[in-house]
Amino acid sequence: METATHLTLVIGCTGCGKGALGRALASRTGGEIVSLDSMKVYRRMDIGTAKPSAEIRAQIPHHLIDVAEPREDFSVARYVEAADVAIRGIRERRRPVFVVGGTPLFMKALLEGLFEGPGADQAIRDRLSREAQEHGNDALHRRLADVDPLAAQRIHRNDLRRIVRALEVFELTGQPISSLQTQWERQRRYDTLILGLRRGREDQNHRTNERVRRMMDAGLLDEVRALLDEPDPLSTTARQAVGYAELIEHLEGRLSLADAIEMVKINTRQLAKAQRTWFKRFSGVDWIDLQADDSADKVADRLAARFQELWSPSPK
Repeated sequence: METATHLTLVIGCTGCGKGALGRALASRTGGEIVSLDSMKVYRRMDIGTAKPSAEIRAQIPHHLIDVAEPREDFSVARYVEAADVAIRGIRERRRPVFVVGGTPLFMKALLEGLFEGPGADQAIRDRLSREAQEHGNDALHRRLADVDPLAAQRIHRNDLRRIVRALEVFELTGQPISSLQTQWERQRRYDTLILGLRRGREDQNHRTNERVRRMMDAGLLDEVRALLDEPDPLSTTARQAVGYAELIEHLEGRLSLADAIEMVKINTRQLAKAQRTWFKRFSGVDWIDLQADDSADKVADRLAARFQELWSPSPK
């Protein structure tokens, strides 16, 4: 990978407005967007992942959206491989590259490479998965908090795959996966400008509530129902997406609709908190504190003027 390849990352917690800003910047500069979102990769998971519309994607090229079926577990390695291909193609077209999203693990892998860790132990994984089925994800998450508090902070309690992996690594090595990941650092694979968006707590919570209301009004419940009706079952990863996991609980009779919607709001806020914790680990982030009335266009105008030279098309 050529380290001269330049990327602009637009990051932030869920619902902070990074997608709108990324689109505004790409529109002004003739750039293309590479999604940095672990759930936008799935086809037919549109409303709950807040995908840009087909009309927007026709105007501004987006990559790493709708590249997998919901039955698949989409790995970090697969993301990095596909993102590298997309970035190379954009640079060959001499357009600015904007990587936009809020999945910190994908960001770390794209910029620093993959932390492999010890190989998988299927017996351990099967045992932990059975324990989760019997006692719930929270029981495993609490155990992880006991042995690796830092990893537990970063991993959402619904993310069973990563909880199991963290506990597996601890059982195999006797060391927390967070300490192994900290020890494992590489030079960044790309030259990067990282723009981070932050909002005040009250503003962020208001946006979360409005986001959930809009998704429900747009038909999220019907979208989840249609996914469950497909002949192939949803993968573990897809089922755990915030907004989907809670409505699946409702449709399978374990939560009322009102309680499921409230859990979506609560889990979205918890996800945002976990993302903020992760993003603090990254150095060199140019943080932008947004006010409630800041529009994407206004922020994009300010940034486009500031980085005009950086985002100019590459010479032929």
